[in-house]
Amino acid sequence: MMATDHILALLLIERDKVTAAIEALQRTTTTEKTSGPGRKAVLPPVEQDSKPPAMVDPSVPAKRKMSAAGRRAIIAAAKKRWAAIKAAKAAAAAPVAAVPAAKKKAAAKGKAA
Repeated sequence: MMATDHILALLLIERDKVTAAIEALQRTTTTEKTSGPGRKAVLPPVEQDSKPPAMVDPSVPAKRKMSAAGRRAIIAAAKKRWAAIKAAKAAAAAPVAAVPAAKKKAAAKGKAA
């Protein structure tokens, strides 16, 4: 029983410490920015802080758009890139010539002789 009483006493002390810490934290958040003793601060609602940037400042410039010339340049570069890829694939897939024409003639002469 002695150990249980000791543990209970330690837990009560810890509870008091936690309660004091909670109260201290609550006092700092509720009395911030007050002009008088015991007055609670009026915090702005969440809706005011969560507006998108476009609605907060209307002087923000509109989203940038790409010019037609820029779009054409990107399209041309993409076509060139894909043409190079397609040509490389075609070259790799092309059947290799079995024997060049010069070697065929030499082989034919060797058989005839």
